[in-house]
Amino acid sequence: MGNTITQILNQIDGLVWGVPLMALILVGGILLTIRLGFLQIRKLPLALKWMIQSEEEGDGEVSSFAALCTALSATIGTGNIVGVATAVTAGGPGAVFWINLAAIFGMATKYAEGLLAIKFRTVDADGHALGGPFYYIEKGMGKQFKFLAKIFAFFGVCVGLFGSGTFTQVNGISSAVNNFFDPHNAHLVHIPGLGSYSISVVIASLVLTLCVALVLVGGLQRIANVSLIVVPFMAILYAGCVIVLMMTNATALPAAIREIVVGAFNPRAVTGGAIGSMIIVMQKGIARGIFSNEAGLGSAPIAAAAAKTKEPVRQGLVSMTGTFIDTIVICTMTGISIVLTGAWKVKGLEGVAVTTYAFTKGLPFSASVASCLLMLCLVFFAFTTILGWNYYAERCLEYLTNNSKLALNVFKAFYILNVFIGPYMSISAVWTIADIFNGLMAIPNMIAVISLNGVIVAETKRFFASYRSAAIEEYES
Repeated sequence: MGNTITQILNQIDGLVWGVPLMALILVGGILLTIRLGFLQIRKLPLALKWMIQSEEEGDGEVSSFAALCTALSATIGTGNIVGVATAVTAGGPGAVFWINLAAIFGMATKYAEGLLAIKFRTVDADGHALGGPFYYIEKGMGKQFKFLAKIFAFFGVCVGLFGSGTFTQVNGISSAVNNFFDPHNAHLVHIPGLGSYSISVVIASLVLTLCVALVLVGGLQRIANVSLIVVPFMAILYAGCVIVLMMTNATALPAAIREIVVGAFNPRAVTGGAIGSMIIVMQKGIARGIFSNEAGLGSAPIAAAAAKTKEPVRQGLVSMTGTFIDTIVICTMTGISIVLTGAWKVKGLEGVAVTTYAFTKGLPFSASVASCLLMLCLVFFAFTTILGWNYYAERCLEYLTNNSKLALNVFKAFYILNVFIGPYMSISAVWTIADIFNGLMAIPNMIAVISLNGVIVAETKRFFASYRSAAIEEYES
């Protein structure tokens, strides 16, 4: 019975995350890129400048940078380490190229999502901001499409409570801690009704639950404050490790880059025919790019809606830097590390073991130090994802229940409970269900983004026309 359910879920997952959905997200990004005149490339320097230069005026609850860090806390996760390794192992080095191509078009989508989030958000008298796909569907497309907004919000709650926000991330943290401190499970503790587990898993469960509870009871402000510290720290720590790895193996770097470029268009020239066609490499890379940066899924605009800003275009530019940081910087670094050290060719390795091999072989430290650094990165990545997805799910529930305080408090209690029991959940079906809900979120969101592309273009033209006029006036004065 269990195997039958798993097979059915895998078939549904394959249908949801099949070619049609990926094509919808990719075509949406290409359409926006063309209509906006490659804005994500032309305006990237300005976007990076505004990323850390918050507006002094405007409605909202947190700064633009804090909103970005909240979004990145959910986006930068174990997928940046484990997911990229899986893509490269299955598709070869060329997958890294297609990951980046998907990210370039994804930046246009993320820009559009951030713009729409601010344009159609609601801000009450207390300054509480709520926005995202549910509001730009309802207010942008019209009341007759409110059912799409409800569908999006429902799946958002499900992903946070049962998938990306809890079980999958908590399992990742407990496994990383266990593999480092007690890889052979020599120190077991018996838990009545659950079985025997390593003491490292039990301690990780208790500490993680306490940390999550302390953050979540403080609401958005505390989540944003923690994200402001942890997200830059973990990104710098991980990037620093990879930079050291690349410098240590600098002589092999040109060959690794060549493998990535050649493997993107002629995989057999790099893999010796072991991987297969260019189509497979494209599929693995594009799918991983979409999974990693979440462009088109509709999650990031929920955080963007809370930003203190009065200009939708400005927040759209800040939002698109999230895809740049998450995928073009961090995922590329992971991919280069794996190709540079040849980790993707080692038989028997998969998932995090591939990246662990790359770190232990490529870094000029002992294997234990290299493994410890990767464990810390995994723990921080997964911890912030738990916080970010709690915020997303709560905002979705707030929309569904008309801001019912009772519903939100009950949800928060169940969320913390799921974090606590997460390390003891070994049901692989939970991961598949999370993927299905995540994909189903993207469908109503992308329908809205594509339908409102005229609004996005008009708002962009209006902003930059006034921005240029203001710049000219300031220069002439």
